[in-house]
Amino acid sequence: MSTGANRPTVGAVVLTMNDRPEEFPRAMASLLAQQGISLDVVVVGNGCVPEQVPPGVRTVTLTENVGIPEGRNVGAANVTGDYLFFFDNDAVLPTTDALARLAAELRRDHALAYAQPRITDPDSGVTLRRWVPRLRASDPARPGIVTVMAEGVVMIRRSAFDTAGGWPGHFFLFHEGIDLAWRLWNHGYTGRYLPEITVHHPATDPARHATFYRLNVRNRVWLARRNLPCPLVPLNLITWALLTLWRTRDRAALRFSVVGFREGLRGGQGERVPMSWRTVARLTRAGRPPIF
Repeated sequence: MSTGANRPTVGAVVLTMNDRPEEFPRAMASLLAQQGISLDVVVVGNGCVPEQVPPGVRTVTLTENVGIPEGRNVGAANVTGDYLFFFDNDAVLPTTDALARLAAELRRDHALAYAQPRITDPDSGVTLRRWVPRLRASDPARPGIVTVMAEGVVMIRRSAFDTAGGWPGHFFLFHEGIDLAWRLWNHGYTGRYLPEITVHHPATDPARHATFYRLNVRNRVWLARRNLPCPLVPLNLITWALLTLWRTRDRAALRFSVVGFREGLRGGQGERVPMSWRTVARLTRAGRPPIF
């Protein structure tokens, strides 16, 4: 871990379930090799005692799998730093200055809450559309202000993260990045996509998770009900439902999606803090009105 006066201080959070014995050591080696910052790292064992942890890295053991967003909240509470870096345990930082460059952007612009690097598959070099945090994702090399985030590899200003209340832990998996980004914007912050800074991550399919379709749709309903002004909630949900019907051809996937939609409508979304109409206008001007 690097130290030094006047360097950006970064608290890095990595989750593990001890199920990536090859990827995890590579991820940790690339993280600990970062230069130009003061780095504090914690590995959170989500339902396990973390294994293969490098010397000098602290760990937190959770007796059960509490989900990705809540695991990251636990990690954030156990690191220090002006900036938080959330890092998937199968990603790799291909250069030693990636975190210093992200932190420099946050230092330069105090209205910036989070900085998102470009994520590419290490073998093909492809950046998946879901990794590009904007609607027009055809050109992943275009930088700019963004209103959502790819939460697996992102740096967030610690003070903004705390003000927004952290990740929505009860989401368990999927769309927690949109929820946090919307709340950060509602506090007057912005986000920026920096494709000149790259991170390697295998291009996996999120539908590999058995609960993908149910949680994906349930959390979209929760997202709208937690964050949007009342008139926009049905517009958001109708738009999402139509897109889901158009994109999904598998009957089982549709059935699980309906189950998730109903589950979301029954409640459980947590505290409702609707964004202001000013935030709606800011998001729209930034290219992503919150009905999409």
